[in-house]
Amino acid sequence: GGTVDSNIVTGELREVLTVVKTAVNKSYELGGRVTYVISLSNSGTVALTGLTLTDDLGGYAFGGTTLYPLAYVEGSLRYFQNGVLQDMPAVVAGPPMTVTGVTVPAGGSALVVYETAVTRYTPMAAESTVTNTVTVTGGGLAEAVTAQETVGVASGSRLSVCKSLSPTVVAENGQLTYTFTIQNRGNTAVTAADDVTLRDVFKPILKNITVTYNGTAWSAGTEYTYSETTGEFVSAVGQITVPAATYTQDAATGAWTTEPGISTLTVTGTL
Repeated sequence: GGTVDSNIVTGELREVLTVVKTAVNKSYELGGRVTYVISLSNSGTVALTGLTLTDDLGGYAFGGTTLYPLAYVEGSLRYFQNGVLQDMPAVVAGPPMTVTGVTVPAGGSALVVYETAVTRYTPMAAESTVTNTVTVTGGGLAEAVTAQETVGVASGSRLSVCKSLSPTVVAENGQLTYTFTIQNRGNTAVTAADDVTLRDVFKPILKNITVTYNGTAWSAGTEYTYSETTGEFVSAVGQITVPAATYTQDAATGAWTTEPGISTLTVTGTL
C-alpha cells in the first residue's frame, strides 16, 4: 500500500516545423491588394501531411462582432513544394480563410502564396496598420504554429480632378466659367512644397479671364500665367494645395468612409 516516487527526468521537445509569414508589399492603400507568402520548413525526417493553414485576415473586435480588414482574392493561391508548383489545395475564403491538405516534405519546404483585398473595414488614416496571423495545425503537430505580419497604410496624396463648364450652352462673345474641383483621397495633404501645378489649354480661347482659388482672387503673373494667343493656362508652382482626406468609422457597422479634401479653381472669361 506504499507509494514510491521516481526521479524527475527532463527532455527536449523540438519543433520540426517553422513558419514565416511575409507581405510582399509592406503597405496597403484604398482599393488595393496585399500579397502574402507563407514559408513552411520541415527539419524532420518524416513529411508533414494534412496540414491546415488558417489566416485570420486581420480580424478585430468591434461592437460585439469581428470585422475583417482583408479578404481573400478567389483563385489567387499558389502552392509549392521544394519550389515546384503543385495542384491547388482546398481553400475556403472565410473569413477567416482556411487552406487544407498542405504537405511539407521531410527536410524540405513549402510555400503558400495568395492575395488579399483591402475591405471597407480597413483603417486608412495616417499611421494605421493591419496585423494578421496565420496558424498551422494538423499533420501530427503537438501544438499549433503561428506566424504574424503587420502592414501599414501607404502615406501620400491621391489626387483627382473634375472639370465642369457653366453654362453648357453659350452664345458667341458670351461669358463662361470653367470649374476645376481637385480632390485628395490620400492621408497626406498637398502643400506648397509639393510644387503641384494645374495646366489646361482652353478651346476656344478665353479673353479677359478672372481666376479664383477656393474663393480668393488670383493675379496673373503671380499665381498663374495665361496666354490669350494659345489659350494655355498654368498655375504657378506651389499655388495648388489640397487638404488630406478625412476618414470616419461608422459607429454601427464599423465601415470606414472617406471624405476627400477639396480645393476649387475657377476660370471665367469671354469667347
